[in-house]
Amino acid sequence: MQAWPATVRVPQAALALGCSRSELYEQIKRGTAPVRTLEFGRRRVVITADLVRVLSGEGQPAA
Repeated sequence: MQAWPATVRVPQAALALGCSRSELYEQIKRGTAPVRTLEFGRRRVVITADLVRVLSGEGQPAA
């Protein structure tokens, strides 16, 4: 069984989603990103479960 981290950095998520880092940051800023994020001070991370859900074709994460 693969052990996945609970969160990944935005650049890693952007690579997995096939978009640029700046595009994903812009989507996060607009509130249109296909994944949920958490903010820790100035650092923002993507919730891995949402990233896996989107990549598996299940679409938008549950609100």
